[in-house]
Amino acid sequence: MIVRMNPRWLDLLIIVIYMAGMVSVGLSFSRKQDSTETFFIPKKVPSWAMGLSMLATLISSVTFVAYPGSAYAKDWSLLVPGFMVVITLLLVGKVIIPFYREQVGMSAYEYFERRFGRPTRIYASICFGLTHFSKMGFVFYLMGLTISSISGWNIDAVILVTGVVMIFYSLKGGMQAVIWSDVIQAFLCWVGAFISLAYLLFAPPGGPSAVFKLASENHKFSLGSMTWDFSKPTIPVLIVYGLSWYFQRYVADQTVVQRYLIAKSDKAAMKGVALGACLTVPIWALFMLIGTSTWAFYNLTGITLPATITKADQVFPYFVSTQLPPGLAGLFMASLIGAAMTMLASDLNSLASVGVQDFYRPVAKDPTDTKCLRLARILVAVLGALSTILGLVLSHMKGSALTMWFAVSAMVAGGLAGLFLLAYLSKRTNRHGVYAGMVACTLFTTWAVLTKGANPIVNLGNAWNFPWDELMIGACGHVVMFVVGYTVSWMNPQPITELT
Repeated sequence: MIVRMNPRWLDLLIIVIYMAGMVSVGLSFSRKQDSTETFFIPKKVPSWAMGLSMLATLISSVTFVAYPGSAYAKDWSLLVPGFMVVITLLLVGKVIIPFYREQVGMSAYEYFERRFGRPTRIYASICFGLTHFSKMGFVFYLMGLTISSISGWNIDAVILVTGVVMIFYSLKGGMQAVIWSDVIQAFLCWVGAFISLAYLLFAPPGGPSAVFKLASENHKFSLGSMTWDFSKPTIPVLIVYGLSWYFQRYVADQTVVQRYLIAKSDKAAMKGVALGACLTVPIWALFMLIGTSTWAFYNLTGITLPATITKADQVFPYFVSTQLPPGLAGLFMASLIGAAMTMLASDLNSLASVGVQDFYRPVAKDPTDTKCLRLARILVAVLGALSTILGLVLSHMKGSALTMWFAVSAMVAGGLAGLFLLAYLSKRTNRHGVYAGMVACTLFTTWAVLTKGANPIVNLGNAWNFPWDELMIGACGHVVMFVVGYTVSWMNPQPITELT
């Protein structure tokens, strides 16, 4: 067993080298950012690079902490929703990718305006923006908290430095810098994970065989309960959650649609998306195995965790800080920071795209491309700074901050998958129906978030509280959007003048 040594100058050096690499990526593409098209939708991206970028949109610092923590505390049930990403791709890939490449220029929500009018486009854009912006603050916070717990460095300094570097290369290099930094991060993620796993498997007495034997005897590889109880996170609930979540990502999320558009052809886009989807499940499984191996490590070695470790999410970062030698811990921290930065940079570019395409261009008197590009850069800088500040605010709040983020993200998700199905599947659907669906979805998700769980924010009694597990809220929101939108359209028919 190798005990962690201080000072952490070698870890810091590795992180600085990684940060410098990200800055150089941004600078290398800075001269090519002379139009909004190159800034948002560069066209000369190989399908394999686009696929690795897709992987980065689904992997973040949450993966590095939440997955090992879940496997350490329970089992591999959190992996079940991940399987749905492949199933979703098989269901929609060959239809959705050509559709978006034909119907939109830069924003996924252009289609909603042509189908149902500008208010629907604004609604979809706002839902996307609020969901991803709130997520950015949370990713900053979780990354900073984990790095601080491993290294002892000041959490505010970690968040600020990461924010500055991320904003810089996103601002200078546009989407090209985002894509190629995603490629670097994809490889770094595997390296950091495998190094950690190797120590976890070979350090305990008995080696890998003892780790797997102990974990198997304690059912740590279980995927959960197959009972049809929707009030708990059973396998059916996790399947429904995974299908609804990834369906929304693939059909109504600007960060994903942008990657459809940068491919050279429909076939290349499909290859890239398939590559990204197929790599995510092994990554998630790898971090699940890390969590299970962490549990076995402390049981087999007899090492006692300190009293300060009160949550399962804290155990793996503690292992990294106390067991990995200097340099290797830094490599893992660099991969964690990189995972956060690549997701944040992707969100930042997509938010700027939505701001320019959905809000500025339609109302500006003279929206020249030069003006739009200038606004895009301003939005990247301002939104990046605000998300960094949000991460700093969250870092000084208690656990209620995370509860608040989950509540807000559920309420602003907006049933976008249901909205897309209304637009794509039904010629009968009209604007009145869609507007009714928006109102109904917003009211439903607000009620569900406020009344969910054993200790709801608003307790209306068992008969009137949301009865199912909170993972069902998003899926139910899509259904409410679709059912109400279609029903009101059927009851109040209008001439079909919109794009169908």
